[in-house]
Amino acid sequence: MSPVSLDDARAAKAKAMEIFGRLVVVVGVGITRIDGGYGIKVNLREQPAPGVDLPQTVNGVPVRVEVVGPIRKR
Repeated sequence: MSPVSLDDARAAKAKAMEIFGRLVVVVGVGITRIDGGYGIKVNLREQPAPGVDLPQTVNGVPVRVEVVGPIRKR
């Protein structure tokens, strides 16, 4: 897979929020460096339920998923 441009990652961000938002509780979506290019990082409040299959790419942009827990005001 060739490196993804920053513009492609930015364009896929909204679609990632839409797709992941239907499957799990998302607390944030951002852009991160992946394999010399860019990708999308999706932060989840909790582990997905068993059997929920999360996509590894969105519009050809690689996705990293991390469970970060609930976001709270300090």
